[in-house]
Amino acid sequence: MQRKFLLLAVLFISLDSFGQCAMCRAVVEQGGEEVAEGINSGIVYLMAFPYLLITVALFLFYRSWKKS
Repeated sequence: MQRKFLLLAVLFISLDSFGQCAMCRAVVEQGGEEVAEGINSGIVYLMAFPYLLITVALFLFYRSWKKS
């Protein structure tokens, strides 16, 4: 039951996340190469922090687990 709910939640959340694609594309098409590089850098910046947080959390969990 929980897996079905999670799957439905992920599907509905992902449908909402596609809403910005047309807007970003229009900005990049009008702005040129500098704007495209800025948007790409922003995407990488936003993508890096969740992975960094998860990595730190897993490292702290592992270190705590290893001590006990």
